[in-house]
Amino acid sequence: MELHIGIQNITRELTYDVDMSPEEVEEALEKAIADNGIFRVEDSKGRKAYVPVTTLAYVSLGEDEPRRVGFGHA
Repeated sequence: MELHIGIQNITRELTYDVDMSPEEVEEALEKAIADNGIFRVEDSKGRKAYVPVTTLAYVSLGEDEPRRVGFGHA
C-alpha cells in the first residue's frame, strides 16, 4: 500500500510503500496523536520515518495501482 505523509511548511511529501494494512496505519497514527508523540512508519525496504505529530499536515493512504503497459488504456 502507498502511504503519503505531508509535513507542515514542507512542499514535498514523503511517499512510502508499506506492508501495513490501512487499519494498522490508522492505529499507529491514532496512538501517536493521542500520546502527542512520534508517528513511525517502516517501508517495504526497511527504511524508517519518524515524524513528530505536531508537524504532520496530512497522512494519505492509497492502494497500489498495477502498472499499465501498452496503448489504448483508458
